[in-house]
Amino acid sequence: MDVTLAELVDALPAGVVVTDPDLLEKYRRDRAADPAAGMPLAAVRAESTEHVQAALRWAARHRVPVVPRGAGTGLSGGATAVDGGIVLSTERMRAIEVSPRTRMAVVQPGLLNTEVKAAAAAHGLWYPPDPSSFEICSIGGNVATNAGGLCCVKYGVTTDYVLGLEVVLSDGTAVRLGGPRLKDVAGLSLTKLFVGSEGTLGIITEVTLRLLPAQPPSSTLVATFASTRQATAAVLAITAALRPAMLEYMDQVSINAVEDMLHMGLDRDAAAMLLARSDSRYLAAELEMRSMAEACQAHGATEVLATDDPAEGEAFVVARRGVIPAVERRGTVLLEDVGVPLPRLPELVAGIEAIAAARAVTIALIAHAGDGNTHPLIVFDPADAAAAARAQLAFGEVMDLAIRLDGTITGEHGVGRLKKAWLADQVGGDALDLSLRIKQALDPLGILNPGAIFP
Repeated sequence: MDVTLAELVDALPAGVVVTDPDLLEKYRRDRAADPAAGMPLAAVRAESTEHVQAALRWAARHRVPVVPRGAGTGLSGGATAVDGGIVLSTERMRAIEVSPRTRMAVVQPGLLNTEVKAAAAAHGLWYPPDPSSFEICSIGGNVATNAGGLCCVKYGVTTDYVLGLEVVLSDGTAVRLGGPRLKDVAGLSLTKLFVGSEGTLGIITEVTLRLLPAQPPSSTLVATFASTRQATAAVLAITAALRPAMLEYMDQVSINAVEDMLHMGLDRDAAAMLLARSDSRYLAAELEMRSMAEACQAHGATEVLATDDPAEGEAFVVARRGVIPAVERRGTVLLEDVGVPLPRLPELVAGIEAIAAARAVTIALIAHAGDGNTHPLIVFDPADAAAAARAQLAFGEVMDLAIRLDGTITGEHGVGRLKKAWLADQVGGDALDLSLRIKQALDPLGILNPGAIFP
């Protein structure tokens, strides 16, 4: 073993540092399966803030790159290992303390989203952010990418629930930002700076989360359409009148992929399907459901189903959450999460359909339609070089389209390594330069997640 690496192993308890090449293989890539992944020297499976500090002090001394990693479910290559670096995993940092009196939870980053929800629910509380991968993604990763989910149209995204952080900086200094206060404007908003920073500014070791009272029972509406144009028009009509608890979109490719997997009896001929929910109470819920149904009918829905049966409604939510694994059965997937201002959603959907036709590729399109965040899934056969090349061209063209429509190259998955070439086109040179100045101030040696976000 290299003398320098032996120093790191000796500084931490047995089993924290992994150097076996076979064991390291699982730490090389996240779910994006970045083909450019390198081979790290080691993986540090930290169990405490002190372990993270020791690893970063060692890395700073020896100028070794550090790639932070949560559950490895990221979809933009944000946790891609680099040659000669270390992967710092927070998977073993799993403590949580829920305070019913303040409706807050103090959580370590390795706890899964679903586990935070369960811990809150045990006290009659609710943690709303709910990525489709909520059962397997970690809170640390959610904070690092500012993850959203199906409920975010009404309840907001991860940053709306982060009150405080403990962060270890590139030199090993641990700082506490924010805290258990609902209102706090003292100093710069440093807490928000680290949310969504994808491990490029520091490593999150503790999060203080705001919780809500348990969500009221929901009513669910499902509508199918003969054209995507009608479906997106219905989305705009619904969001102009109210804020649903959920408003999701599935296109025909998505519907059929899910039907192949779950055999639910979904309408295979539908060009698009909307899944909407109201969790308002009493008469307000009835009025919202009626308004959403009327908006769908006014824009040509071929069928509208409404139910207040929890099991029936949840079955449709499971179908929506299952789209990505269902589509992955059809081939390798390049997954995007471009978003646009809501009025431009119809243009984005039509433009993605045009790109799919022009490049002769399959693009399954799902969306958190209520806030304009779409997930185009570009499917191809990696053994077909021409098809793979067309898929890569389509990937870039979808992002170019979103930028032209005043949109974003990522709504919730992060820039990572797979989208950074388009970042300057979206934010502009001056804003990118400002971001780089912040990065250099907090990470002067450039050891934190090199290659992520910044071109």
